[in-house]
Amino acid sequence: MPHILIVEDETIIRSALRRLLERNQYQVSEAGSVQEAQERFTIPTFDLIVSDLRLPGAPGTELIKLGQGTPVLIMTSYASLRSAVDSMKMGAVDYIAKPFDHDEMLQAVARILRDRQSLQSSGAEPLTGKATPGAAKNGADNSNGEIGIIGSCPPMQDLYSKIRKVAPTDSNVLIQGESGTGKELVARALHNLSRRAKAPMISVNCAAIPESLIESELFGHEKGAFTGASAGRAGLVEAADGGTLFLDEIGELPLEAQARLLRVLQEGEIRRVGSVQSQKVDVRLIAATHRDLKSLAKIGQFREDLYYRLHVIALKLPALRERGADVNEIATAFLARQSARVNRTDLKFAPDAEQAIRHYSWPGNVRELENAVERAVILCESPEISAELLGIDIELNDLDDDEFIGLSPQQGNGPGNTSHEPTEDLSLEDYFQHFVLEHQDHMTETELARKLGVSRKCLWERRQRLGIPRRKTGVASES
Repeated sequence: MPHILIVEDETIIRSALRRLLERNQYQVSEAGSVQEAQERFTIPTFDLIVSDLRLPGAPGTELIKLGQGTPVLIMTSYASLRSAVDSMKMGAVDYIAKPFDHDEMLQAVARILRDRQSLQSSGAEPLTGKATPGAAKNGADNSNGEIGIIGSCPPMQDLYSKIRKVAPTDSNVLIQGESGTGKELVARALHNLSRRAKAPMISVNCAAIPESLIESELFGHEKGAFTGASAGRAGLVEAADGGTLFLDEIGELPLEAQARLLRVLQEGEIRRVGSVQSQKVDVRLIAATHRDLKSLAKIGQFREDLYYRLHVIALKLPALRERGADVNEIATAFLARQSARVNRTDLKFAPDAEQAIRHYSWPGNVRELENAVERAVILCESPEISAELLGIDIELNDLDDDEFIGLSPQQGNGPGNTSHEPTEDLSLEDYFQHFVLEHQDHMTETELARKLGVSRKCLWERRQRLGIPRRKTGVASES
């Protein structure tokens, strides 16, 4: 079980973080300062140190030296993000901005520990910005870095090829794809394979910063620029100077901030809020969105000139449901990671679970899959994880025509049904509606669901969506 040291002077934050990590099968020790950590523990024996940047006495960066190679994850507020970037230059493995959500912290911890284990087993030099859990070397050039994404379906192979071509350039990149597909992984791969790999990559979720603060956060401000600006401060664009700036959900960026960002792209310079002077910056911009920026530009919600500046190179990340057998490969990787976390080596997916994973539409994409596997591992009492434990329902339209269980005309025939079989021209939606209307007079809901190859819950939901009322007469009672 990995042993993590938390160094944080705020008792509430320290206790909450300890509970979060312990619930996820980590062994945790804690201290309120660097000095206390030195007095109570042998620091190099830990697998990971999570430390606040600003501590009473010595700063959290002192633990980088004291850890003697133990990775240090620095916690910091947005107000001191520039210092966090400096921390990475001093040897911190990564930073995480406060306030952080639980998933963000757990993903960072899991990634760092996995990378540490891989490096210990291989003896390789560490790389910056590795992938999230389940990374695989899909033909990446290891002399320059890793792509770090699982999957070998044709759309992903095409994506890998484009990443390798685009990464060495300084061209702006727009990554498009649904939420949860791994757009930040693509951004990290572009950074790791670029000439900027040794410089910082600053990641900003534009949807997570209040609109009133986002210009100050991105571009910095001068003292007295607005109420509460008691001192001047560098922004995130300036912090990324020489490296990569990744703007996630750029479609949420206010129009005023878009205008400032356009100046960065056109002139290579920024002007802090409240300043009359500009300064040069060398930043490679990678943006990501799940929205249609071109449509937003047409209705005035996104600057058209900025859209074309961003759209120099566009990379499309396919949804998980479009990646075929990749989904089972990713699920297996998540299962291995979660099994190790709970010290179980006997877990595997049952055949029905493998079918469910393959055919479920995964609207939440990789993020939803990871959560489903984690939940199943925690709740599983036998060596096999069933489809039920995954907590997913396969809808009719999640199945291919040749895998659509129970809907052949022979199986569909019921008493009295001799003349109105569906034709090959019917869609699955039409087939469902036709089948239910033809057979609900002489079949129970359980029988209908079994013949259709779906659960009763799925049958009920599809009835509601298609407006097919349930008949009350002519059907045997189901108690």
